[in-house]
Amino acid sequence: MNERAQKSPIPVIFLTIFVDLMSFSIVFPLFPAMLGYYLGNESSASLLGEMRDWITSVSNTESSGSATRQAVLFGGILGSLYSILQFLFAPFWGGLSDRVGRRPVLLVTILGITVSYVLWFFSSSFTLLLVARFLGGMMGGNISVATAAVADCTTRENRSKGMAIIGVAFGLGFILGPALGGALSHVDLRVYWPSLLPLGLNPFSAVAGAAAILSTANFLWVYRSFRETLRDEDRGKAREERRTINPIRLFKPLDLKGVNAGNLIWFFYLTAFSGMEFTLTFLATDRFQYTTRQITYLFLFSGLIIAVVQGGMVRQLAPLYGEKALLILGLALVIPGFALVGWAPREGALYLGLGLMALGSAFVTPSASALVSLYTPSDRQGSVLGIFRSLGALARAVGPILGCTVYWQLEAQAAYLAAAVLLLLPLGLTFLLPPPLKNV
Repeated sequence: MNERAQKSPIPVIFLTIFVDLMSFSIVFPLFPAMLGYYLGNESSASLLGEMRDWITSVSNTESSGSATRQAVLFGGILGSLYSILQFLFAPFWGGLSDRVGRRPVLLVTILGITVSYVLWFFSSSFTLLLVARFLGGMMGGNISVATAAVADCTTRENRSKGMAIIGVAFGLGFILGPALGGALSHVDLRVYWPSLLPLGLNPFSAVAGAAAILSTANFLWVYRSFRETLRDEDRGKAREERRTINPIRLFKPLDLKGVNAGNLIWFFYLTAFSGMEFTLTFLATDRFQYTTRQITYLFLFSGLIIAVVQGGMVRQLAPLYGEKALLILGLALVIPGFALVGWAPREGALYLGLGLMALGSAFVTPSASALVSLYTPSDRQGSVLGIFRSLGALARAVGPILGCTVYWQLEAQAAYLAAAVLLLLPLGLTFLLPPPLKNV
C-alpha cells in the first residue's frame, strides 16, 4: 500500500487522458481549412466528392450560410466518426484490462494513437485522413482503462478526488487541443521540407507532428513509470459485461444498484452538452461574427473554468457534500447556462452563459463517473466504466448531429432551449440515485 502511494500512477493517467482528449479536439479549428484543402485535392468521383454532393444537398446551397453549413457537417462527420469508434471500443478495452491488466492495454492503445498521428502527418488524401481518425478513435476508447486505473488506486472515500483529476485532464485537453490546432495551422511544413511532398506532407502536418511527439512522450512515460494498478487477485475474476455494437443493447440494465440510472444521466447530459458545445462555434460566427482567434478564446475561457474548478473545488467539496449533491448542482447550473447562451444578444451574456455551462460541467463530469465507480465492485471497474465511457462516446457522436439539425432548422435560441429542457430528465433521475456504498 505504501509503495502504491509513493508511486502514484495518477500523473501518468492524467497525461494519457489529456492526450486522448487533445486528439479528439485538436481538429476543431481546422475543419473549414481541411474541407477546402481536401476538396481541392480530390476528384468529384472520390469518397469526399460524393460526401460534398450530399452535404451540399442538405445544407441548402441557396442560403448565404451554405459554406458554413458545409464546414459544420464536414466537421460533424469527422467528429462523429471518432466518437462512434470510441463508443464501440471503450467496453472492449475496459473488459480486456480487467483480464490482462491496465498497463499492457494502455501501452497498446497509446502506441496506436501515436501511429494515427503519424498517418495524419502524411495524409495528403482524404481517405488516409479517415484511416488515421479511424485508428485514433479505436484506440481513444482507452479512456475507460485510464478511468478504471484511477478507481484501482484510490479509496472509495476519495474516488471523487481521483475522478476530478480526470476532469482536469478533460478540461485541459479541450483547452490545449483547439489552441494547439489553431496555432500550428499557420505553420506549413511543405515550405520547409518540400522533399517530403511525395510522401503526403500536407498543410496540417505541423499539427499532426506536434500531437505525435506528445503521444510518443506519453507512451515512453507509461512504459517507464506506470506500474500495474489492478491487483492479481482481481484480475480475470469479473463476470465480463456483454459487449455489443448495438447501441440499444448497451442500455441493458446491469445487476448493480445505481449504475443504470448513472449511465442514463451521463448519456442524456452529454448528448445535450456535446450538441451545444459543437454548435457554439457557429453561434459565435453567425451572431457575433467571431474570428477563429475569438472562438479560440471561448474554448480557453470555458476550459480554464473546468480545469480550475475540477482541480480545486470538486476535490474539496465532494468529501463534504457528496457526489450526488455536486451532480445536482452541476446540472442545475448548466440548464440556465444553455438558455442564456441561446438567448444572448451581447457578448457579455454569451460569456456569462458559457461560464455557467463550464462551471456546471466541472461538477457533473467527475461526480457522474465517481458515482458509477462507487456503485461498482473493484473487480468490475474496467468493464462497467467501459460501458459508461462508451455511452459517453455514443452521446458525443449523437449530440452534434442532433444539435446541428435543430440549430439549422429552428435557429440557435430554440436549439439551446431544447437542450436545457432535455437536461431536466437527468436532473430528475439524479434525485432518485441511491447513496454510494463506500465499502464494496
